[in-house]
Amino acid sequence: MSARKSAIIIGAGFGGISLAAMLGKQGCTVDVYEKNESIGGRARVFSDHGYTFDMGPSWYMMPDVFEHFFTLMGENIHDYLTLKKLAPSYRVFLGSTGEHHDFFADRARNAAVFDAIEPGAGKKLIDYLDESARQYGIAKHEFIYKNYDSIFDFFNKRVMREGRKLEILNSMERIIHRTFTSELLRKVMLFQMVLLGTAPKDAPGMYRLMNHVDFDLGIWYPDGGIGELPKAIGKLAEKCGVHFHYHAPVRRIVTENGQAVGVELENGTVQHADLVVSNADLHHTETALLAPQERDHSERYWNKRTLAPSAFIMYLGVKKQFENLTHHNLLFTENWEQNFKEIFNHDDFPTDPSIYVCAPSKSDRNVAPPGHENLFVLVPLSAGVTYDESKKRAWADRTLSILETRLGLTGLRTNLDYERIYCAEDFSLDYHSFKGTALGLAHTLGQSALWRPNNVSKKVKNLYFVGSYQNPGIGMPICVISAQNVYKRIMGITTPHPLTSL
Repeated sequence: MSARKSAIIIGAGFGGISLAAMLGKQGCTVDVYEKNESIGGRARVFSDHGYTFDMGPSWYMMPDVFEHFFTLMGENIHDYLTLKKLAPSYRVFLGSTGEHHDFFADRARNAAVFDAIEPGAGKKLIDYLDESARQYGIAKHEFIYKNYDSIFDFFNKRVMREGRKLEILNSMERIIHRTFTSELLRKVMLFQMVLLGTAPKDAPGMYRLMNHVDFDLGIWYPDGGIGELPKAIGKLAEKCGVHFHYHAPVRRIVTENGQAVGVELENGTVQHADLVVSNADLHHTETALLAPQERDHSERYWNKRTLAPSAFIMYLGVKKQFENLTHHNLLFTENWEQNFKEIFNHDDFPTDPSIYVCAPSKSDRNVAPPGHENLFVLVPLSAGVTYDESKKRAWADRTLSILETRLGLTGLRTNLDYERIYCAEDFSLDYHSFKGTALGLAHTLGQSALWRPNNVSKKVKNLYFVGSYQNPGIGMPICVISAQNVYKRIMGITTPHPLTSL
């Protein structure tokens, strides 16, 4: 770091701000340039009509990763956030009957629910989670915090020995289908793959670790909302001397003699630094911020990628409360396989959508006026979807109808106090998101670990990439790990294990 005393980071998402904090702690002068008005990337927040909405992520998972990061920075996360473990973690609704099942971060309670649905499934769940917990430990120690540069980094003796235990070449769908016979339980065990932006049949078996994350580590909520987490990391970064610049979009990465030397902002100002890190959408970084000869990937490469879904989101304020909702609520479509085909292969609204409803007002009365409900409604749909205002309105009306009839939210439409719709084009406008994907690259086998885009440029020296496009991939905690991997890269640290100090 003595030879690289200053750094510019493009984008204030989780990867960018976490890396900024680590570099700042090492004495590096760090400037973060963010095109939007606030920190957090997709985890931004907005308030209107007395409601406060988290715009994107709503599942606080893998709390151990965040605790590790704050400890690495010499801080206690609980000095920055007040966290509560949700109980139940989430509620799953069935069809139009209003029947539902609750699931917890409690093996005994979940085993009882599993047994009630499929006799004998409770014991299968416990055995399955024992193995998933073991595999989570292997993945954290050997794979997730590791940089990959060649096939020999992946196919070495240690990795191959441990990798076989992760069932990398098997699919999550196959693993779950051989374990459980109930269609409902299969869906409960596989829906986490959507959080990784992947269809269950395409998700490698190593992602069974997500079941341990769900059923053992639990789902948490920080008082004030998910947006409090990037704010906390931002405060930590500022404590380390990091400077944040908002409403400061970058026009291009400035290079000289084959190396990055700074950025040019949209206002024409050029800022110099010893190294540049892009936390922006990788497709945008390569196609808009770099010259053609400086790009690692061709347009053909990008057109062949499997993208995580986009999302049709409704932010709703309602002048009543719904007793049948908990904090996280899931409505699974009957035609599960057809729904995934439409999400990944079609360019229209799903025929029979699965719907996720987050009601943070169940856990935090400050996000809605007294007696009102704050609802975040999300329908996964294909990246690249096209629509006009009339079609978007029709989707909204249909979604509201489904919520009333299948989730039993009677009076939802007549009590609407606030509504805002957010869809694929908004992701592209706000985040330069490729084809409006809400998450980035899907976690298929061919887009995981060694086969995911690297976090260092092959063409431009002193240029790095951080965030969901890089290894290990999608999700708030995963992007924090991505930052640590880039930090290792910059500092020349080659260990595959989590850092124990900076």
